[in-house]
Amino acid sequence: MLSYPPHLVRDYIKDFGLNEESVILDPFCGTGTTLVESKRWGIPSWGTEANPFAHFATSVKTDWDVDPDLLSSHSCEVAELALDLLRRQGIEDSVPFAGNIADLPLRQLSPEQNKLILAGSISPIPLHKVLVLLECLEKYKIEQVYRHQLLAIANVLVFGASNLRFGPEVGVGKPKVDAAVISPWVAKINEMAEDLRRVKGQSHAPAHVYFADARGVDSVLPPRSVDAVITSPPYPNEKDYTRTTRLESVILGFIKTKDDLQAFKKGLIRSNTRNVYKADDDDQWIQDHPEIQSIANTIERRRIDLGKTSGFEKLYGRVTKLYFGGMARHLAALRSVLRPNAQLAYVVGDQASYLRVMIRTGQLLAEIAQALGYEFVRTDLFRTRFASATKEQLREEVVILRWKG
Repeated sequence: MLSYPPHLVRDYIKDFGLNEESVILDPFCGTGTTLVESKRWGIPSWGTEANPFAHFATSVKTDWDVDPDLLSSHSCEVAELALDLLRRQGIEDSVPFAGNIADLPLRQLSPEQNKLILAGSISPIPLHKVLVLLECLEKYKIEQVYRHQLLAIANVLVFGASNLRFGPEVGVGKPKVDAAVISPWVAKINEMAEDLRRVKGQSHAPAHVYFADARGVDSVLPPRSVDAVITSPPYPNEKDYTRTTRLESVILGFIKTKDDLQAFKKGLIRSNTRNVYKADDDDQWIQDHPEIQSIANTIERRRIDLGKTSGFEKLYGRVTKLYFGGMARHLAALRSVLRPNAQLAYVVGDQASYLRVMIRTGQLLAEIAQALGYEFVRTDLFRTRFASATKEQLREEVVILRWKG
């Protein structure tokens, strides 16, 4: 899944003729673009999200009933405490450490936490600063602003303190011996506070995100309650979506053990070989779809022809069937929560990552939806992207559906 800009949500709010009496759903809500934009336009919204950190982020980003002055002032107090503690340890936040790291009393992650994150995700001194800040924040916690403060730490952790780099997949770049943490955190807090001041005193449309699997939306949402869906599900692209938020999920305590990580993976659409399990049976939903079966068989034949024999390579064909089966299961569950004439927009992309076998995701999703009783309205081109493996421009599209009821 690639993120989409807020204007895309606005475009379909207008195109679908939605207003404050409508309800918008994003069943794969990620970090909340659809819900935040709906709230800005005064339209009630719901989301479901199976990633614990993303669920947390969306719930914070849609909580505008926070005192911005308290958020700012308390955070400054916590920052001063953290800075003072670091100085007493011989560490300055904004001046790179130039001494012997071995002489520092650095806080560290537990062995189990280290096994859960990508090796080299963050260097010892920036990690120490983050853990000191978390310790100070926890010690002087004020519940009204605590979640916003945590989200700001996550932002600084990933985009400032860590060694992570983001491309088609999350990876580790050049290590930073040191990086500022406290001052960027205060800057992020002030940015949040300013955003909250702009909406203070206004009436806000409700927004709620459920911690739930999108394949079971009917278990958390009331029947016939949704007027529109605007969403971007994962793509069948061999990208492990759990890696995208792994560092902040572990350091902030959303994932503590391998069992937590496995439970997280099992709640996701099967879009890559790293979250496939023996008991998975979503493929039964598309067993009568000839083109998906043909794609899976082509992938398997190409794997054999190329002599690819590793365990994950043997799963390529199965993942394709599980992915589209999972999407069929989602669309089937969604039917009962949609109101008559509900309109749906799914942002999806073509893929050629499984041994360069083309997967026309939008076309196949439209066919699956029609078999489940949806009306296919049209496909809008959103953008194209260059695939380095095949040297082709791949389409990202918005599949527009209607549920007549």
